[in-house]
Amino acid sequence: MVNKVIEVLKNGIIVPKILISNYKKLKITSEELILIIYFLDNNDFDIEKICKELDLKPNKVLTLIDSLTKKNILKLKKVTNNNICEEYVCLDELYNKLALILINEKEEKTTTIYDTFEKEFGRTLSPTEYEIIGAYIDSGFSEELILAALKEAIYNGVTNLRYIDRILYDWQKKGIKNPNELKEKNKKEKKQVKEVFDYDWLNEND
Repeated sequence: MVNKVIEVLKNGIIVPKILISNYKKLKITSEELILIIYFLDNNDFDIEKICKELDLKPNKVLTLIDSLTKKNILKLKKVTNNNICEEYVCLDELYNKLALILINEKEEKTTTIYDTFEKEFGRTLSPTEYEIIGAYIDSGFSEELILAALKEAIYNGVTNLRYIDRILYDWQKKGIKNPNELKEKNKKEKKQVKEVFDYDWLNEND
């Protein structure tokens, strides 16, 4: 899969956008980013040409190249053609890093409700537990509300679906359909409790 993503990156025009969005994850500075984008269109290592087009001094270019090499972002390679040795910039490591970032982002986005349960329970769900969670969804509970019930159970140190059953069906009786309604209900209950405690019982009129 990584190789396929790399091919798409190499053959497309999306790399600059991805780089700008993720260069900090790669610990690349803004100056290094400009140099990398330059090499995307021209990988010949012509120091004079680079300095002229980017308005940089030779020492600065070499410093940036050295930094990017140490960060394993690019490499300088030599090719001999007709007894003439030429240097060019290889960005294969950069493409590999960007491909892994894209794949990880996709995996994070495709995390299912079952993955979240397994993560919070600290174990693999049984086939029966998969069916029960699926039944919650089929019964009309939103995934957000189911996860809110899971959070409530974990907060109370309980990692079984029977407890989550009671939470969900208790909320259902109270007409709670989503986490926002749950928050509003909790706020209302806290306000009522506060009013009870703040009430001046000693001076209550008979």
